[in-house]
Amino acid sequence: MRIPAHSVCTAIRDDIVSGVFERGSRLTEEQLARRYGVSRVPVREALRTLESEGFVVTRRHAGAHVAEPTEQEAADLLDMRALLEPLGAARAAQRRTEAHLKVLRGLVRLGQERARRGQGDDLRSLGGWFHETLAQAAGSPALTALLTQLRHKIAWMYAVEPAAQPVEEWAEHGAIVDAVARGDAERARALTALHAERSLARHRPKRSGHGRVRPSQHAVNTASIRN
Repeated sequence: MRIPAHSVCTAIRDDIVSGVFERGSRLTEEQLARRYGVSRVPVREALRTLESEGFVVTRRHAGAHVAEPTEQEAADLLDMRALLEPLGAARAAQRRTEAHLKVLRGLVRLGQERARRGQGDDLRSLGGWFHETLAQAAGSPALTALLTQLRHKIAWMYAVEPAAQPVEEWAEHGAIVDAVARGDAERARALTALHAERSLARHRPKRSGHGRVRPSQHAVNTASIRN
């Protein structure tokens, strides 16, 4: 049975994000096909997709390598998320379904319960599901795809420290859902922008076998990663 290229793409992307394949390391079709137990055809397709997403670069006479983003490129991702997540929340307030609200409210209840009990291990995954569902509620496949790609890249380039006050963080999630449920697009946008801004100070650039992300040729926009 032929393995879909998108499944291979997801597996390679996950291994890049988690650091299995370090920045700058070479990726050969033979190596990847053997690792995932597939033929080279879906690997070739997956590498093309990952190159279009910015996770992989193809070097002349050297083949495919994991990309090596600069500090400026990493900071730009946080800037883009700060612009797009509030837009997604505003759209969600206008286009969400009852099914979206049910899931969002359920996630908020779980998150608030875990935060009150100090069960921090679950909070990161719950937060990821919350933001993914909020993006889907925007009713725009293109915007959802962009936000998903941003989350992958930010997880690849940054380690995120746990919130110092997780109860407050999940109260913010609850307020966003309340605004979305009321159809208040401007309040949903404003609350999400504030939520994203407060999270910036907890992002720390990851290190790899090659050290930190490559220094940019331009001045780093440190304002974009301050709280």
